[in-house]
Amino acid sequence: MDEHELNDIVNILDKMVAQEISRIKVATSDEAEEGSVSREYHHGRCDIGSPWARGCAFDVLE
Repeated sequence: MDEHELNDIVNILDKMVAQEISRIKVATSDEAEEGSVSREYHHGRCDIGSPWARGCAFDVLE
């Protein structure tokens, strides 16, 4: 990674913080298109990645 790419990442993160986005998870992938960004909504800080957040709660009576 060169300095220009690093500055681009820092600028993206700075813009998110300026928008008052309080949770940021950064992950890289060789499979994603270069320069692509994805965002995921969650219902609260405590359920990130939980079955509830993914919509597959196993203990809910139908």
